[in-house]
Amino acid sequence: MSNVKAMTNGSAGKQKKEKQKIRWTPTLVLIYVFLILMMVIYLAPLLWTFMVSFKSNAEIFTSPFALPKVIQLGNYIVAWTAGHLGTATMNSFLVCIVTLILSMVLGAMISFAIGVMRWKASGAVLTYFMTGMMIPVHCVLIPLFTRFAKIGLSNSLTGLILPYLTFSLPITIFIMTGFFKSMPHELIESACIDGANIYQIFVQVALPLARTGFFVTGLMTFVGNWNELLLAMVFISDDAKKTLPVSLSKFVGPYNTNYSQMFAAIILAIIPTIVVYCCFSNQIVDGLTAGAVKG
Repeated sequence: MSNVKAMTNGSAGKQKKEKQKIRWTPTLVLIYVFLILMMVIYLAPLLWTFMVSFKSNAEIFTSPFALPKVIQLGNYIVAWTAGHLGTATMNSFLVCIVTLILSMVLGAMISFAIGVMRWKASGAVLTYFMTGMMIPVHCVLIPLFTRFAKIGLSNSLTGLILPYLTFSLPITIFIMTGFFKSMPHELIESACIDGANIYQIFVQVALPLARTGFFVTGLMTFVGNWNELLLAMVFISDDAKKTLPVSLSKFVGPYNTNYSQMFAAIILAIIPTIVVYCCFSNQIVDGLTAGAVKG
């Protein structure tokens, strides 16, 4: 009996291995070639920037694609100190985290009201918020600047958080509304039967089910505001309050540009976004897949 079981187990294992073998069809080969090509296109500029950040200015111009002869670690030290990247990074973190929390809280509440609660004006309210996605920031730049100057919000991080929040809410509401609409209404009805009020349903039922949506919208909000330059450059004039993208522009002058230190500063600026994406990549992929299937 033991021999028979061993033979059956061995045959089953061979069948599984045969099933796991990839059948290389011409279409599959083209797909893999395309994916590898796209990976090279996206990674090559990042790797080149990282390599160049260890070179001197003379070496960048003489051999831009060769490996550095002598690794210049001083580029990062000078970029961090001369560019005041420490203060700028803290300002960017403060602005992005506050905007992220407010957009998640307000966006979830508004999306729950539109996607789950039944009232006549829900479609009109969703359309109202979606119009914010069609308004470019350049159209409201001058009115915002003049209005903030009158009420004392110019040259302050609060005056930067408010427009960031305004432009982050439409896409957050759009995505989160789809997640709330896709939730099983039987869970909400059972919670109502058990005596839960609308606030308990929102906190204890809706928010846990829409967790993947929070990862997707949260990453988009954080990365978008982290890389934003126009509003931060116009609204902030004090060096102690400037964000990271504005501080990077200091390395580019009208007559001289220190490319080695500039590339080092760029690497330091993109490290937080890479770390955030690597930490939450699985949740983000799950959220995008869930939205694609349920939408």
